[in-house]
Amino acid sequence: MTASLLASSVSSGIADDPKPESSNGVLRLIPRTRVQPFKGSDLWEVVAVRKDIPARETAIIICDMWDKHWCGMATERCDAIAKKMGPIIDAARSHGVQIIHAPSDCMDFYKDAPQRKRIQEVAKVQPPKPLVIAEPKLPIDDSDGGCDDVEPAKTYKAWSRQHAAIPIADPDVISDKGDEVYSLLKQKGIKNLIIMGVHTNMCVLGRSFTIRQMTRWGMRCVLVRDLTDSMYNPKKAPYVSHEQGTELVVQHIEKYWCPTILSSDLKELHPSPR
Repeated sequence: MTASLLASSVSSGIADDPKPESSNGVLRLIPRTRVQPFKGSDLWEVVAVRKDIPARETAIIICDMWDKHWCGMATERCDAIAKKMGPIIDAARSHGVQIIHAPSDCMDFYKDAPQRKRIQEVAKVQPPKPLVIAEPKLPIDDSDGGCDDVEPAKTYKAWSRQHAAIPIADPDVISDKGDEVYSLLKQKGIKNLIIMGVHTNMCVLGRSFTIRQMTRWGMRCVLVRDLTDSMYNPKKAPYVSHEQGTELVVQHIEKYWCPTILSSDLKELHPSPR
């Protein structure tokens, strides 16, 4: 790689492509969900069972892990998540998992990247009629924007690219459009979509490429609960800590949308059962 190409690669967050392991193995997940044993009651029970899923039928999408957020505390927490996320993504990629980077509103920054162009060239697949899935309101009040700074700033577009601590390698793709992501998944025979990133109560649920829409289109979604964060201000209902507010949203997702896992589930590839 020439010096100029290397400089361009580093400035764009594009990493060298590690050689993937055999994609014939499985990821051994422990999905956590919540069930209501008695309909009409307020009782929910936690259920966690082992589930092996083929690496070659799995993708990870990284939602809105920007370089900066308009909320200072959100930026600090995203910095910490990004540093933890990088090695997990490298490991999953080496197992043959497709990595999709989705920093919304930042496609201009990546317009010349081959990872961006590659997904734009995928033949469009028409999604099915969306499933109708009922969902009650969220358990937290984020009507103030959810920033827990001492003196919250007014919202503005603070981001321009994905966080530099998250590597983008050659086989990855970059998109913030649900139809592009769906078409890629169908073309590659990917059935399982693992979501990590921010913010749990907003973009992780609501973007066209994340939990609500992809579940309605029939994708098997899973949230990585230790690689996400909410926009929640403890000064708003239900008046709990920021961490407890995030956990309440995670529980909401486990009840009404999809299971969650821990990032440690993605570190190892296991042989496919015979």
